[in-house]
Amino acid sequence: MPEKAKRPMILLSLLLLTALLFGAAWFSGRYRAQGQAAPHVAPATGELATQEALLRRHVQELAGRIGERNLWHFSALEEAAAYIEAELAAAGCAVTVQEYTVQKKAVRNIVAEIPGRDLGAEIVLVGAHYDSVMGSPGANDNASGVAALLELAREFCAAGPMRTLRLVAFVNEEPPFFKGAEMGSLVYARAARAKGEKIVAMVSLETIGYYSEAEGSQEYPFSPLRFFYPTRGNFVAFVGNFASRRLLQKALAAFRGTGVFPSEGLVAPEWLIGVDWSDQWSFWRNGYPAIMITDTAPFRYHHYHTRSDTPDKVDYRALARVTTGLKGMVEGLCNP
Repeated sequence: MPEKAKRPMILLSLLLLTALLFGAAWFSGRYRAQGQAAPHVAPATGELATQEALLRRHVQELAGRIGERNLWHFSALEEAAAYIEAELAAAGCAVTVQEYTVQKKAVRNIVAEIPGRDLGAEIVLVGAHYDSVMGSPGANDNASGVAALLELAREFCAAGPMRTLRLVAFVNEEPPFFKGAEMGSLVYARAARAKGEKIVAMVSLETIGYYSEAEGSQEYPFSPLRFFYPTRGNFVAFVGNFASRRLLQKALAAFRGTGVFPSEGLVAPEWLIGVDWSDQWSFWRNGYPAIMITDTAPFRYHHYHTRSDTPDKVDYRALARVTTGLKGMVEGLCNP
């Protein structure tokens, strides 16, 4: 194509891209919240204080004592898996594993299932990956998500929900396995689809422990989004693709019903940077509705995927309130 002919095509493509992204932001406007309270409130007391202490212990154990955990630090990965299994069992859950081999090493997804009653064939799955990227102890990414998962187990393992609840700790989310055949959540989702399992909701907990009231602390993959969303990183984000918009709406409404923490929702194309950056991607590939709940990771957290992602960077007071909101969300999804 001649150079002169290319220029109008490039301009048209940019205009279409801008229109599409603004359309996504407008569509997501219904998931915006107005007048939310700041997350940094009075110190926790009672059950919230207990939860905060337990979350701190989980993160310290996984990212502090154990540290970097992946296939290249295999003994640490195994130690993290054993800790998660023990905590799930202590919460009263029946624990199973899905084991498979990667580079001649046996790795595993860890599953706790709470059978449902009236709608037991319908499954609500909440997951968080327990591996860390090479070179990082992974406190926020993703010991924070695993910590919340373990606290959900403490809340629900003795419950009798209408729908079946599965709490899954996934292995091998980080590169070089991300979006590859050996990614733990992809192995799991493919097996679930092959068995014909009816997963009606999948929620991925991904880096949920860092918040800031500083002006300009929140960045976006597409700069015009700052006109639609906060410029302070003081909220937790619910992110989904267009096929999962109904799930996002239900999950976000149930979370907000607790009134404990600011939240924002975004429905956007999967190719928008960051939208598919976790285990929900694996479930999208297998036809299941799925969303990610996140503090937006690298768009706010400058320690993302570095050696400085250590337990002292996590805001445990905020994480405890987010976890309380997640309990309300799970209750709403499991008992429609």
